[in-house]
Amino acid sequence: MKHLTYADRSVLTGDEAADILVELSAILAETGHADSVTLNALGDDGDAIVAKFVLGTGTNLMSASTTSQLPEPENREAVAYMNEQIARLTIPAAAVPSDDEWHSAEPFEANL
Repeated sequence: MKHLTYADRSVLTGDEAADILVELSAILAETGHADSVTLNALGDDGDAIVAKFVLGTGTNLMSASTTSQLPEPENREAVAYMNEQIARLTIPAAAVPSDDEWHSAEPFEANL
């Protein structure tokens, strides 16, 4: 478990979700993009909560370790989403000709 501190509030969530949220936040800021991510977390009182984080340039987000023995909240879908966003922002897209370019090409004729 890790503490996620955002603005003036701190919540507990799983290690993987916290680490990927911080990584995505940094990539979004670096690339000039923004996004929002919803995580299942534990509030100050230990109750299960749903926390929505708005990420972008200027986001102040910190992840810190904890000794909590509580079970980690389920965030499989959020982690998958964040991994997809990180891949989309960091892996260059393949160059593919447009339909117009593809159909307007002259047919190839071999001179034998």
